[in-house]
Amino acid sequence: MELDFHGFVIARSAALFRGALVLTGNREAAEDLVQETLERACRKWRTIAAKDAPDAYVRRIMVNLANDRWRRFRRTVPHQDGADQAAPGDQYGQVDMRDQLVRALQGLPMRMRTVVVLRYFHDLSDDEIAADMRISPSTVRSQLARGIEKLRGQFPALSDPSQLRPTEGTR
Repeated sequence: MELDFHGFVIARSAALFRGALVLTGNREAAEDLVQETLERACRKWRTIAAKDAPDAYVRRIMVNLANDRWRRFRRTVPHQDGADQAAPGDQYGQVDMRDQLVRALQGLPMRMRTVVVLRYFHDLSDDEIAADMRISPSTVRSQLARGIEKLRGQFPALSDPSQLRPTEGTR
């Protein structure tokens, strides 16, 4: 069984880390969250491995731990108004936008943030998210719609379809 767990860790730890990073907004906290998640999963690995979807079970552990931490350490991440906009193709500007997105995600309520992360960072369906979070698919859809609307409010240029069209090479 230990080899199976080792294989699971090798195959899924990068995806778990990406999800944890978005949930926590902090690299060190994400590493701690993944480590604690895998530690708990290791203790119950025989039970988890027997499940139809061990990946979903471990994700659920991570989401529960993130929710517990969020409740314990409620603190706001200061929002920085960045008047400087990156030029298209600017590698450093893309890093800044990614940082702004993570900060914007941190501003969402935990359930909403979790739904957005599971949809867009783990590519889960409404039904899969609902099962992971033990909520209804309609709640998933409403939380997702509200979360995306809040994120669009913080990135108005990205919400405007005219801004997304190519500016060169078309007539």
